[in-house]
Amino acid sequence: MIENEKKTFMRKLIFNPQGDREAQKRRIIKGNPTNILELNEIKYKWAFDLYKTMGFTNFWIPEEIQMLEDRKQYETILSDYEKRAYELVLSFLIALDSFQVDMLKDFGRMITAPEVEMAITAQEFQESIHAYSYQFILESVVDPIKADEIYNYWREDEKLLDRNKVVAEIYNEFIRKPTEENFLKAVIGNYVLESLYFYSGFAFFYTLGRQGKMRNTVQQIKYINRDELTHVTLFKNIIQTLRRENPELFSPEMEKWIREYFKYAVNEEIEWGKYVTQNQILGINDTLIERYIKYLGNLRLTQIGFEPLYPEITENPMKWIDEFRKINNTKTDFFQAKPQTYTKSNELKW
Repeated sequence: MIENEKKTFMRKLIFNPQGDREAQKRRIIKGNPTNILELNEIKYKWAFDLYKTMGFTNFWIPEEIQMLEDRKQYETILSDYEKRAYELVLSFLIALDSFQVDMLKDFGRMITAPEVEMAITAQEFQESIHAYSYQFILESVVDPIKADEIYNYWREDEKLLDRNKVVAEIYNEFIRKPTEENFLKAVIGNYVLESLYFYSGFAFFYTLGRQGKMRNTVQQIKYINRDELTHVTLFKNIIQTLRRENPELFSPEMEKWIREYFKYAVNEEIEWGKYVTQNQILGINDTLIERYIKYLGNLRLTQIGFEPLYPEITENPMKWIDEFRKINNTKTDFFQAKPQTYTKSNELKW
Protein backbone atom coordinates (compact mmCIF):
# COMPACT_ATOMS: atom_id res chain seq x y z
CA MET A 1 0.00 0.00 0.00
CA ILE A 2 1.26 3.46 -0.83
CA GLU A 3 1.67 5.45 2.38
CA ASN A 4 0.02 8.57 0.92
CA GLU A 5 -3.21 6.62 0.53
CA LYS A 6 -3.86 7.27 4.23
CA LYS A 7 -3.60 11.03 3.83
CA THR A 8 -6.98 12.66 3.36
CA PHE A 9 -6.78 15.48 0.86
CA MET A 10 -8.71 18.51 2.08
CA ARG A 11 -10.10 21.11 -0.31
CA LYS A 12 -8.93 24.68 0.15
CA LEU A 13 -10.98 27.23 2.05
CA ILE A 14 -13.12 29.77 0.19
CA PHE A 15 -11.32 32.57 2.04
CA ASN A 16 -8.16 32.13 4.08
CA PRO A 17 -7.00 35.40 5.70
CA GLN A 18 -3.84 33.66 6.94
CA GLY A 19 -2.87 32.61 3.41
CA ASP A 20 0.29 33.58 1.53
CA ARG A 21 0.19 36.36 -1.05
CA GLU A 22 3.65 35.87 -2.52
CA ALA A 23 3.64 34.18 -5.92
CA GLN A 24 6.86 32.31 -5.18
CA LYS A 25 5.11 30.46 -2.35
CA ARG A 26 2.39 29.11 -4.63
CA ARG A 27 2.09 25.38 -5.21
CA ILE A 28 -0.15 23.34 -7.48
CA ILE A 29 -1.57 21.53 -4.44
CA LYS A 30 -1.10 21.80 -0.67
CA GLY A 31 -0.23 25.49 -0.82
CA ASN A 32 -1.57 28.11 1.56
CA PRO A 33 -3.57 30.50 -0.64
CA THR A 34 -5.78 33.35 0.46
CA ASN A 35 -8.03 32.15 -2.39
CA ILE A 36 -8.20 35.68 -3.75
CA LEU A 37 -7.37 35.57 -7.46
CA GLU A 38 -4.39 37.90 -7.31
CA LEU A 39 -2.90 38.00 -10.80
CA ASN A 40 -0.49 40.89 -10.47
CA GLU A 41 2.15 38.20 -9.99
CA ILE A 42 2.10 34.88 -11.84
CA LYS A 43 4.16 31.85 -10.92
CA TYR A 44 2.88 29.36 -13.49
CA LYS A 45 2.96 31.35 -16.72
CA TRP A 46 2.07 28.28 -18.78
CA ALA A 47 -1.24 28.03 -16.90
CA PHE A 48 -2.12 31.69 -17.37
CA ASP A 49 -1.25 31.49 -21.08
CA LEU A 50 -3.43 28.41 -21.48
CA TYR A 51 -6.28 30.16 -19.63
CA LYS A 52 -6.14 33.05 -22.11
CA THR A 53 -5.87 30.70 -25.10
CA MET A 54 -8.85 28.61 -24.01
CA GLY A 55 -10.94 31.55 -22.89
CA PHE A 56 -10.34 34.06 -25.65
CA THR A 57 -8.36 32.80 -28.64
CA ASN A 58 -10.02 29.41 -29.10
CA PHE A 59 -13.61 30.42 -28.45
CA TRP A 60 -16.09 29.03 -30.98
CA ILE A 61 -19.85 28.59 -31.44
CA PRO A 62 -21.34 25.28 -32.68
CA GLU A 63 -24.28 26.95 -34.46
CA GLU A 64 -21.95 28.80 -36.81
CA ILE A 65 -21.30 25.50 -38.58
CA GLN A 66 -24.16 24.69 -40.95
CA MET A 67 -25.17 21.02 -40.69
CA LEU A 68 -27.80 20.60 -43.44
CA GLU A 69 -25.48 18.80 -45.86
CA ASP A 70 -24.52 16.30 -43.15
CA ARG A 71 -28.16 15.41 -42.57
CA LYS A 72 -28.54 14.65 -46.27
CA GLN A 73 -25.39 12.52 -46.31
CA TYR A 74 -26.36 10.66 -43.15
CA GLU A 75 -29.67 9.71 -44.76
CA THR A 76 -28.41 8.90 -48.26
CA ILE A 77 -24.65 8.23 -48.37
CA LEU A 78 -23.43 6.67 -45.14
CA SER A 79 -23.34 2.90 -45.00
CA ASP A 80 -25.02 1.08 -42.12
CA TYR A 81 -21.58 0.48 -40.58
CA GLU A 82 -20.71 4.17 -40.87
CA LYS A 83 -24.02 5.20 -39.29
CA ARG A 84 -23.49 2.78 -36.42
CA ALA A 85 -19.96 4.06 -35.78
CA TYR A 86 -21.07 7.70 -36.09
CA GLU A 87 -23.75 7.17 -33.46
CA LEU A 88 -21.61 5.10 -31.07
CA VAL A 89 -18.71 7.53 -31.16
CA LEU A 90 -20.97 10.49 -30.47
CA SER A 91 -22.60 8.65 -27.57
CA PHE A 92 -19.22 7.93 -26.01
CA LEU A 93 -17.92 11.47 -26.55
CA ILE A 94 -21.04 12.83 -24.86
CA ALA A 95 -20.23 10.72 -21.79
CA LEU A 96 -16.57 11.75 -21.71
CA ASP A 97 -17.25 15.46 -21.78
CA SER A 98 -20.08 15.06 -19.26
CA PHE A 99 -17.66 13.47 -16.81
CA GLN A 100 -15.15 16.25 -17.42
CA VAL A 101 -17.59 19.08 -16.70
CA ASP A 102 -18.21 17.60 -13.26
CA MET A 103 -14.74 16.34 -12.32
CA LEU A 104 -12.91 19.53 -13.24
CA LYS A 105 -14.81 21.27 -10.44
CA ASP A 106 -13.25 18.84 -7.96
CA PHE A 107 -9.78 19.38 -9.36
CA GLY A 108 -10.28 23.13 -9.03
CA ARG A 109 -11.26 22.79 -5.36
CA MET A 110 -7.91 21.14 -4.63
CA ILE A 111 -5.65 23.38 -6.72
CA THR A 112 -3.99 26.11 -4.64
CA ALA A 113 -2.50 28.28 -7.42
CA PRO A 114 -5.05 30.77 -8.81
CA GLU A 115 -3.74 30.84 -12.38
CA VAL A 116 -3.93 27.03 -12.56
CA GLU A 117 -7.46 27.01 -11.16
CA MET A 118 -8.47 29.61 -13.74
CA ALA A 119 -7.11 27.42 -16.54
CA ILE A 120 -9.12 24.47 -15.21
CA THR A 121 -12.22 26.66 -15.11
CA ALA A 122 -11.66 27.63 -18.74
CA GLN A 123 -11.34 23.96 -19.62
CA GLU A 124 -14.61 23.20 -17.85
CA PHE A 125 -16.33 25.84 -19.96
CA GLN A 126 -14.92 24.33 -23.13
CA GLU A 127 -16.12 20.86 -22.12
CA SER A 128 -19.62 22.34 -21.76
CA ILE A 129 -19.34 23.76 -25.29
CA HIS A 130 -18.38 20.29 -26.51
CA ALA A 131 -21.43 18.77 -24.83
CA TYR A 132 -23.58 21.40 -26.50
CA SER A 133 -21.86 20.79 -29.81
CA TYR A 134 -22.80 17.09 -29.71
CA GLN A 135 -26.39 18.02 -28.96
CA PHE A 136 -26.38 20.47 -31.87
CA ILE A 137 -24.93 17.80 -34.18
CA LEU A 138 -27.62 15.33 -33.16
CA GLU A 139 -30.55 17.72 -33.49
CA SER A 140 -29.23 18.76 -36.91
CA VAL A 141 -28.42 15.34 -38.37
CA VAL A 142 -30.91 12.83 -36.92
CA ASP A 143 -34.55 12.96 -35.88
CA PRO A 144 -35.42 13.57 -32.19
CA ILE A 145 -36.25 9.91 -31.52
CA LYS A 146 -32.89 8.74 -32.83
CA ALA A 147 -31.09 11.52 -30.94
CA ASP A 148 -32.70 10.34 -27.71
CA GLU A 149 -31.65 6.77 -28.49
CA ILE A 150 -28.04 7.86 -29.05
CA TYR A 151 -27.95 9.65 -25.69
CA ASN A 152 -29.13 6.43 -24.07
CA TYR A 153 -27.04 3.89 -25.96
CA TRP A 154 -25.11 3.19 -22.78
CA ARG A 155 -28.28 1.70 -21.28
CA GLU A 156 -28.55 -0.83 -24.12
CA ASP A 157 -24.98 -1.42 -25.30
CA GLU A 158 -22.98 -3.37 -22.69
CA LYS A 159 -19.63 -2.45 -24.21
CA LEU A 160 -20.46 1.25 -24.06
CA LEU A 161 -21.74 0.90 -20.50
CA ASP A 162 -18.53 -0.84 -19.47
CA ARG A 163 -16.51 1.83 -21.26
CA ASN A 164 -18.26 4.62 -19.38
CA LYS A 165 -17.77 2.80 -16.08
CA VAL A 166 -14.06 2.30 -16.70
CA VAL A 167 -13.54 5.98 -17.46
CA ALA A 168 -15.64 7.22 -14.53
CA GLU A 169 -14.45 4.81 -11.86
CA ILE A 170 -11.07 6.45 -11.31
CA TYR A 171 -12.90 9.74 -10.71
CA ASN A 172 -15.51 8.14 -8.46
CA GLU A 173 -12.78 6.59 -6.33
CA PHE A 174 -11.42 10.05 -5.55
CA ILE A 175 -14.95 11.31 -4.78
CA ARG A 176 -15.47 8.40 -2.38
CA LYS A 177 -11.98 8.59 -0.85
CA PRO A 178 -10.34 12.00 -1.36
CA THR A 179 -6.78 10.94 -0.56
CA GLU A 180 -3.58 12.31 -2.03
CA GLU A 181 -2.98 9.06 -3.91
CA ASN A 182 -6.46 9.02 -5.38
CA PHE A 183 -6.12 12.67 -6.39
CA LEU A 184 -2.96 11.89 -8.36
CA LYS A 185 -4.62 8.86 -9.94
CA ALA A 186 -7.58 11.02 -10.95
CA VAL A 187 -5.19 13.58 -12.49
CA ILE A 188 -3.53 10.79 -14.48
CA GLY A 189 -6.97 9.52 -15.43
CA ASN A 190 -7.88 12.97 -16.73
CA TYR A 191 -4.68 13.12 -18.78
CA VAL A 192 -5.40 9.70 -20.26
CA LEU A 193 -9.01 10.64 -21.03
CA GLU A 194 -7.99 13.80 -22.86
CA SER A 195 -5.00 12.34 -24.67
CA LEU A 196 -6.18 8.80 -25.55
CA TYR A 197 -9.86 8.09 -25.02
CA PHE A 198 -11.08 10.49 -27.69
CA TYR A 199 -8.73 9.48 -30.42
CA SER A 200 -10.04 6.38 -32.17
CA GLY A 201 -13.34 8.28 -32.42
CA PHE A 202 -11.61 11.35 -33.82
CA ALA A 203 -9.77 9.11 -36.31
CA PHE A 204 -13.10 7.69 -37.48
CA PHE A 205 -14.55 11.15 -38.11
CA TYR A 206 -11.42 12.30 -39.91
CA THR A 207 -11.56 9.19 -42.09
CA LEU A 208 -15.09 10.15 -43.13
CA GLY A 209 -14.02 13.74 -43.74
CA ARG A 210 -11.09 12.66 -45.87
CA GLN A 211 -13.64 10.99 -48.16
CA GLY A 212 -15.79 14.13 -48.30
CA LYS A 213 -18.40 12.72 -45.92
CA MET A 214 -20.00 14.51 -42.96
CA ARG A 215 -17.63 17.43 -43.39
CA ASN A 216 -19.50 19.75 -41.06
CA THR A 217 -19.53 17.21 -38.25
CA VAL A 218 -15.80 16.87 -38.90
CA GLN A 219 -15.42 20.65 -38.63
CA GLN A 220 -17.05 20.52 -35.19
CA ILE A 221 -14.68 17.69 -34.25
CA LYS A 222 -11.68 19.72 -35.40
CA TYR A 223 -12.55 22.49 -32.97
CA ILE A 224 -13.16 19.98 -30.19
CA ASN A 225 -9.86 18.25 -30.97
CA ARG A 226 -8.01 21.56 -30.86
CA ASP A 227 -9.52 22.25 -27.43
CA GLU A 228 -8.60 18.78 -26.19
CA LEU A 229 -4.97 19.28 -27.19
CA THR A 230 -4.94 22.39 -25.02
CA HIS A 231 -6.37 20.36 -22.14
CA VAL A 232 -3.71 17.70 -22.64
CA THR A 233 -1.04 20.39 -22.39
CA LEU A 234 -2.59 21.79 -19.23
CA PHE A 235 -2.60 18.47 -17.41
CA LYS A 236 0.79 17.47 -18.80
CA ASN A 237 2.21 20.59 -17.14
CA ILE A 238 0.24 19.94 -13.95
CA ILE A 239 1.66 16.40 -13.72
CA GLN A 240 5.21 17.57 -14.41
CA THR A 241 4.91 20.30 -11.77
CA LEU A 242 3.36 17.94 -9.23
CA ARG A 243 6.31 15.64 -9.75
CA ARG A 244 8.76 18.45 -9.00
CA GLU A 245 6.86 19.88 -6.05
CA ASN A 246 5.60 16.63 -4.51
CA PRO A 247 8.13 13.91 -5.39
CA GLU A 248 6.86 11.81 -2.49
CA LEU A 249 3.63 11.21 -4.41
CA PHE A 250 5.53 9.55 -7.24
CA SER A 251 6.73 6.50 -5.36
CA PRO A 252 7.99 3.44 -7.28
CA GLU A 253 4.60 1.84 -6.67
CA MET A 254 2.81 4.86 -8.12
CA GLU A 255 5.09 5.01 -11.14
CA LYS A 256 4.42 1.33 -11.76
CA TRP A 257 0.69 2.00 -11.48
CA ILE A 258 0.92 4.85 -14.01
CA ARG A 259 2.60 2.64 -16.60
CA GLU A 260 0.12 -0.18 -16.00
CA TYR A 261 -2.82 2.22 -16.21
CA PHE A 262 -1.56 3.60 -19.52
CA LYS A 263 -1.21 0.10 -20.90
CA TYR A 264 -4.71 -0.74 -19.75
CA ALA A 265 -6.07 2.49 -21.27
CA VAL A 266 -4.35 1.84 -24.61
CA ASN A 267 -5.82 -1.66 -24.77
CA GLU A 268 -9.29 -0.36 -23.86
CA GLU A 269 -9.19 2.33 -26.56
CA ILE A 270 -7.96 -0.13 -29.18
CA GLU A 271 -10.73 -2.61 -28.40
CA TRP A 272 -13.31 0.17 -28.42
CA GLY A 273 -12.08 1.48 -31.77
CA LYS A 274 -12.31 -2.00 -33.27
CA TYR A 275 -15.78 -2.52 -31.83
CA VAL A 276 -16.99 0.79 -33.23
CA THR A 277 -15.63 0.35 -36.76
CA GLN A 278 -16.09 -3.45 -37.08
CA ASN A 279 -13.21 -3.39 -39.59
CA GLN A 280 -15.81 -2.18 -42.11
CA ILE A 281 -14.93 1.51 -42.56
CA LEU A 282 -13.07 2.43 -45.73
CA GLY A 283 -9.75 4.07 -44.88
CA ILE A 284 -9.34 2.70 -41.38
CA ASN A 285 -8.92 -0.86 -40.12
CA ASP A 286 -8.09 -2.78 -36.96
CA THR A 287 -4.34 -2.77 -37.61
CA LEU A 288 -4.24 1.00 -38.15
CA ILE A 289 -6.32 1.62 -35.03
CA GLU A 290 -4.01 -0.54 -32.90
CA ARG A 291 -0.80 1.04 -34.16
CA TYR A 292 -2.22 4.57 -33.96
CA ILE A 293 -3.38 4.24 -30.35
CA LYS A 294 -0.11 2.60 -29.31
CA TYR A 295 1.76 5.45 -30.97
CA LEU A 296 -0.31 7.96 -29.01
CA GLY A 297 0.20 5.97 -25.80
CA ASN A 298 3.96 6.22 -26.28
CA LEU A 299 3.74 9.92 -27.07
CA ARG A 300 1.59 10.84 -24.09
CA LEU A 301 3.60 8.73 -21.65
CA THR A 302 6.96 10.12 -22.73
CA GLN A 303 5.58 13.66 -22.50
CA ILE A 304 5.21 13.21 -18.73
CA GLY A 305 8.66 11.69 -18.31
CA PHE A 306 8.17 7.94 -18.71
CA GLU A 307 9.64 5.42 -21.11
CA PRO A 308 7.42 4.32 -24.02
CA LEU A 309 5.33 1.18 -23.62
CA TYR A 310 5.71 0.07 -27.23
CA PRO A 311 9.27 0.82 -28.42
CA GLU A 312 8.57 -0.98 -31.69
CA ILE A 313 6.05 1.76 -32.61
CA THR A 314 8.16 4.78 -33.54
CA GLU A 315 6.06 6.57 -36.17
CA ASN A 316 2.49 7.74 -36.50
CA PRO A 317 0.82 5.25 -38.89
CA MET A 318 -1.87 7.83 -39.72
CA LYS A 319 0.27 10.91 -40.31
CA TRP A 320 -2.37 12.41 -42.58
CA ILE A 321 -4.53 13.07 -39.49
CA ASP A 322 -2.11 15.69 -38.18
CA GLU A 323 -2.50 17.70 -41.37
CA PHE A 324 -6.19 17.01 -41.86
CA ARG A 325 -7.25 18.19 -38.40
CA LYS A 326 -5.76 21.65 -38.86
CA ILE A 327 -8.38 24.37 -38.83
CA ASN A 328 -6.68 27.12 -40.81
CA ASN A 329 -5.29 25.06 -43.65
CA THR A 330 -7.17 27.17 -46.21
CA LYS A 331 -7.84 30.87 -46.61
CA THR A 332 -11.51 30.41 -45.77
CA ASP A 333 -13.41 28.99 -42.85
CA PHE A 334 -16.79 27.40 -42.33
CA PHE A 335 -18.66 30.72 -42.49
CA GLN A 336 -19.78 30.14 -46.08
CA ALA A 337 -16.20 30.76 -47.28
CA LYS A 338 -15.74 34.03 -45.41
CA PRO A 339 -12.20 35.24 -44.64
CA GLN A 340 -10.73 33.26 -41.78
CA THR A 341 -10.80 35.58 -38.77
CA TYR A 342 -12.53 33.25 -36.35
CA THR A 343 -9.44 31.94 -34.63
CA LYS A 344 -5.92 33.18 -34.20
CA SER A 345 -4.06 29.90 -34.03
CA ASN A 346 -3.92 26.74 -36.11
CA GLU A 347 -3.35 24.18 -33.41
CA LEU A 348 -1.30 23.65 -30.31
CA LYS A 349 2.43 23.23 -30.84
CA TRP A 350 3.99 20.39 -28.86
